[in-house]
Formats: sequence, structure tokens, C-alpha cells
Amino acid sequence: MNSKHLAIPLLALLLGGAARADDVLITDRPGLVESSSTVGKGRLQLETSLAFARDKSGGSTARLRSTPTLFRIGTGEDWELRIETDGALRSRLTESGMSQRASGYADTALGLKWHVQDGDEASGKPGLAWLFHLDMDSGSAAFRGQGLRPSVRLTAEWELPRDWSAGLIGGLYRDRVESGRHFTGAILGGSLGFALNEAWHGYVELAGEQLASQRHGGKTITAGAGVTWLLAKALQLDLSFSRGVNKAAPDFAWALGLSTRF
Repeated sequence: MNSKHLAIPLLALLLGGAARADDVLITDRPGLVESSSTVGKGRLQLETSLAFARDKSGGSTARLRSTPTLFRIGTGEDWELRIETDGALRSRLTESGMSQRASGYADTALGLKWHVQDGDEASGKPGLAWLFHLDMDSGSAAFRGQGLRPSVRLTAEWELPRDWSAGLIGGLYRDRVESGRHFTGAILGGSLGFALNEAWHGYVELAGEQLASQRHGGKTITAGAGVTWLLAKALQLDLSFSRGVNKAAPDFAWALGLSTRF
């Protein structure tokens, strides 16, 4: 194991003694729409998963396995540092009976989250947070992006009667194609959440993870649903599914996630 892979576990050990666990875990997964809350000063939160996507198009079938992972490090009550990656990747493209396989690691993104305001059900005021991320071309050659790609997002969530909730996220990202030409795309998504009981919650979501012109990758829009199971105040499992709404999106995807706080 190299120094890059050792750094995060060591940081978890250093912060673990300072972390508190006096409130219920709130996560940014599953789904595109993230929470407006931060983890709190001195805390480290891990949100990871095993994900699978499949897409059939023009006689070919593409499959991708990944391990999306997010580390959230509380630097203040309203601020957190974030390290995010799709983790270990394995892809397979099958066409005309022939298969091409690739495996490696995804790029890593560094980010900040700033909790701007708390929500209030009585007044209808949403909880708000800004997210600033910078994706770096740090992954394996088969999966590496083009240079540094910044993004900014604003997430809002409303508490509704009878344990329902609503969320919106919108933002912009800067990317570039293989020729080196830069372009700007958008992110937009909405969700509805509901409580099944104290431990189980569900949600439905419409997610536009990539909204760009056709020459820059087109639009990737999915409809999804999932459930979360809170096993303890600081431990959660989740299961989510999504279907592509348009041709550019994967036909089908699912993820099994685990989140915990130190």
C-alpha cells in the first residue's frame, strides 16, 4: 500500500478520538441531491458503496463496477473538507461477441462544504449549503479525466409535514474534451424523501448529473429510488436503483452503501 492510500486511514485514527456521536447520522448518499448539513467540528464521516451500471446501445453492452467513496472531515460546525472518488473501477465492453476489459482507479476530487442556514418547517425556510469541488486527473490511464475540473453546487432541503422532505440541487462544472477545449455543464436534481419508520427511510429522485451540449457528452438524466436503514446513531446502510431517462444515461444502475462516523 502506498502513502496515498495510507493517508486517509491515518487521518481517521487521529480524528476519531475527538469525534462525538451524540446525534443521528445524516449522510450525503444515496442519490444526487445531498444534505445541507455538515458533519460537525472534529468529526470524520465515511460514506462508501459498491455500485454497478449497465448500458446497451447500438449492439454493444457496457458494464461498470465502482466503489464510490466520500470522506467528510469537519473543520468547523458549518464547514467540512471533502475527499471524493469513484474508487476502484472495472469496466467491460462487449460488442460483436468480443469483450474489452479495463480496471484501475478513478480520479479524486477535493472539496469544501459550507452550511449556510438551518431549515425551519414552520416558516418553510430550507436548509442551505454550498459545495465546492475540484476533480483532479489522478486516476488510472483508462479512467483519467482531462486536467483539473472545478464545480460549484447549491443544495436546499425542506422539512415537510408527516416526516416528508424535499430536496433540490443545482450547479455548474467546468470540464474539457480530449482535444483540450474547455466547456461548462450544469447539474440539476430534485428528490422527495419519506419515513417508513424510525430506522427506515425512502426517497425518489430525478437526477441530471450531466447537462451539456451533445458535442460535450450530452445530457445524463436518471430516475431513481432507494431506502436507508439506520442501524445505530452512527451507522447506516442504503440500497438504491436508477433507470436512464434518456439515451446518454446508463440503462440500469444500483448501489449498496455503508456510512459511518468516527
